[in-house]
Amino acid sequence: MAMNVEIVTREIVKPSSPTPHHLRNFKLSFLDQIAPPSYTSIIFFYDSKQDDLNGDEFERSSSLKKSLAETLSRFYPLAGTLVYEDFSIDCNDEGVDYIQARAPCKLSEVVEKPSGKVLNMLLPFDPYTNFTELGKKVLLAVQYNIFECGGVAVGVIFLHKIVDGTSVTTIVNAWAGTSRGAIEIINPSFDAAIHFPPRDKPGFMMAQSRLEEKIVTRRFVFEKSSIDSLKKEASVAFGPKERGPSRVEAVSTFIWSRFMAIARANSAKETKIFRANHAVNLRERMVPKLSEHSIGNLWSVARTASPVEAEKDYPSLLRQVRNAIMEVNDDYVKKLQEGRLDFLKNASEKQSNGEIEFCYFTSWCRFPVYEADFGWGKPTWVCSPSRPCKNVVVMMSTKDGDGIETWVNMTEEDMAIFQHDPELLSFATSAAGE
Repeated sequence: MAMNVEIVTREIVKPSSPTPHHLRNFKLSFLDQIAPPSYTSIIFFYDSKQDDLNGDEFERSSSLKKSLAETLSRFYPLAGTLVYEDFSIDCNDEGVDYIQARAPCKLSEVVEKPSGKVLNMLLPFDPYTNFTELGKKVLLAVQYNIFECGGVAVGVIFLHKIVDGTSVTTIVNAWAGTSRGAIEIINPSFDAAIHFPPRDKPGFMMAQSRLEEKIVTRRFVFEKSSIDSLKKEASVAFGPKERGPSRVEAVSTFIWSRFMAIARANSAKETKIFRANHAVNLRERMVPKLSEHSIGNLWSVARTASPVEAEKDYPSLLRQVRNAIMEVNDDYVKKLQEGRLDFLKNASEKQSNGEIEFCYFTSWCRFPVYEADFGWGKPTWVCSPSRPCKNVVVMMSTKDGDGIETWVNMTEEDMAIFQHDPELLSFATSAAGE
């Protein structure tokens, strides 16, 4: 569907109270330093309720801005300015962009047939924007979209350099709790730099996809029955006393296997090594564990390399994925704390040389995104669609919690084959266009 969102107002929301002078300089952690210089987006959709139809949507927006200002006082670095050369944030309370917009359609039209291009219009700016253009200016931005039916969508963009997916959920749920007047409010911890001190010369920056490549986004939905079938097929690789495959392991490994099968069919990619990278939350793997409300990039990557034609042995492939994820433990964390990144650097160099083809997986399936109640009830749908990098797969639970929505970002050439793969479509429904 074609849609032109009308921007009604643009303004800056500042923290409701000034940041104390002793908190003015906020040091980024070592993991923030090497985090991708890109944006993370998330959109929350809320149906109009019968008792809200006579309400003023802009009055709700005013309440949203007020609670955002209060939230920024607790999450003070978000309202500051990134000082990239110093790997820090000047917590100067400059505030964040807040946009009010009107969407000329019903909310159901967007949710039932989601399109990446349309969804991006519900965000403050295109998340494909190059980091060098906005990275020093925009750490957080919000767009409040009003549909003709009275429903709303809250689109939020965060700079990945300062937060990960767990942080995004913490921030939004803290904001939502403040907005609805919750008794218990989330209080964040800003202790990442204590555990992962910044380094003057990290010597390595995470490789980025070539932005000149045309990236296409498609959504594929795996229902519970399909996930159960994949888990059953892979269970032969696990002993009777072991935990069986998780739904995220099952779905991500399956997508990786189809990616490899298609890539190997392309003669130009026959000699490449194929590797799956799974983002792993470090908070729960450290000893002692960090609070789930610790803000920053507190994640690393579990890497799985594929033997020749591994996609033909799905259970064995899943076993390797499980082993790689299990290796991200306290010992692994200690290596990161010591700044030992040779294993990451070598992989990055090989990727730059074209020796390795990566597929990246990040799962938001356990994040409580459907708990974001701003006072209008819980969201009808939540999505995090576009990523400006090829071969990136974002996984989110369906609203019922049983299925998985996967947002797959690939080059236009690869997606033209991937989206019609019969094996893929025997387990997943393709439910979105670009």
